[in-house]
Amino acid sequence: MSDSFLIIENVRDLDLEQTLDCGQSFRWEKREDGSFAGVAFGRSVSVSLSGTELRIENAAEEDRALWEDYFDLSLDYAAIRTGLSALHPVLREAADYAPGIRILRQEPYEALCTFIISQNNNIKRIKGIVRRLCEGFGEPLPDGAFAFPAAERMAQLEVDDLAPLRAGFRSRYLIDAARKTASGEVSLEACRTMDYERARCELMKITGVGVKVADCTLLYGLHRVEAFPLDVWMKRAMERLFPEMTPAAFGEYAGIAQQYIFHYSRMHPELF
Repeated sequence: MSDSFLIIENVRDLDLEQTLDCGQSFRWEKREDGSFAGVAFGRSVSVSLSGTELRIENAAEEDRALWEDYFDLSLDYAAIRTGLSALHPVLREAADYAPGIRILRQEPYEALCTFIISQNNNIKRIKGIVRRLCEGFGEPLPDGAFAFPAAERMAQLEVDDLAPLRAGFRSRYLIDAARKTASGEVSLEACRTMDYERARCELMKITGVGVKVADCTLLYGLHRVEAFPLDVWMKRAMERLFPEMTPAAFGEYAGIAQQYIFHYSRMHPELF
């Protein structure tokens, strides 16, 4: 790491562990001092939070807006949490359990690939596959880390080239995702603003991308906070904790509600 650092002040409703280790991103690792080291947007940094002061090591002042955007600091999560908590007592409990969760604004292509990898997988193994993908095909960064590989780079590969990742059936999906996004057959940026159902269908043109991966890409990569991904945990949580509700009942911030519920459920397996 270089000696450069960036300080963002008056940061509220952000807990780094709740946000970076809740299953929405797979490139952050907690250090012994409580900071997190990770890579985003081709930048290898270390982040720590002291009170309301967010410190980002190895970050330049000209990247201030990028990091404010990445951590979604302009959105009033306290107000959103208040609104969501009024919908259901269990949702209030889930929101109170992890009030520092924010939805990261990740690179769309990286989010697409990492959630393809996440299918029938656990977080530790997902992180390992993502790390090997970056080390094998990503651009090296000055501190020895690696950027996430570009779609154009991955589009040149064959499925067999991904064998060292040990990603199994997901390798074929990754190659198809790379080729369709690199060629423009699937436009991730267009999915940011088009009608939600149409955006979901656009992503599902990619082999192996079903509703859940499409919703994860829309929520974590394109900040479509109305998205409500349903994996095994969430289906179980909805059946057990919210039997009378549908995802649409959570409103325009359903994706934020989903993250509170997902994390709460994952940390309370005794409920199931």
